[in-house]
Amino acid sequence: MGYAILAFDGDDEAALSRRMTARDRHLDVITSWAADGRLALGVPLFTAAGRPAGSLMVLDVPDQAGLDAYLAAEPFNHEGVWQRVATYPFRIAPLPYRPLPQPGAPTASAPTHTVILALDGRDADAELRRLAVRGAHMERVRPAAEDGTLALGGAILDWPDGRMIGSIAVIARPDEASARAWMADDPYVTGGVWQEITLYPTRFAPLPYRPLPGAA
Repeated sequence: MGYAILAFDGDDEAALSRRMTARDRHLDVITSWAADGRLALGVPLFTAAGRPAGSLMVLDVPDQAGLDAYLAAEPFNHEGVWQRVATYPFRIAPLPYRPLPQPGAPTASAPTHTVILALDGRDADAELRRLAVRGAHMERVRPAAEDGTLALGGAILDWPDGRMIGSIAVIARPDEASARAWMADDPYVTGGVWQEITLYPTRFAPLPYRPLPGAA
């Protein structure tokens, strides 16, 4: 198990300035964490207009202490860049992902991917709906990982019982329309599993990432 962090910048006029002031120190921290395997993926979130809105950080750490250590080290967290931080126990699905961008790879000037935050229903039948179509969902996402459409995906977990209560995925679709078109046929959509879906445009920064679970 690990953790996913969804963190959001402020909406005030100084928000972008705060981010840029802390950016180099932020990159130093996430480069170190990626190199030693504790950061599985870190990407910025953008608004539809292309303004930086926050970050998704996926940590491969065994416990709350690892999460706390990252948040203590992260300049975006303690220098006021992130104004709202949500953390989720998270398990990356082991799939044949393509390698993430490594140092030396170019950084795109515009969003290339979309982050999907999808929460299951909270009713008594929510877990049954997920389990009923989980096999079909996994059959769909496996080839998507192989061809690079799915860069990373996994389950948000309830704590402490480990029940799956949502999903986070990063897909190679640059905008909301194309992301929703790709999602439309997913069994978690057609089967009514995902009840609350939020999308964020993103792009990758090349970092010394370790292979994701299941990657070749």
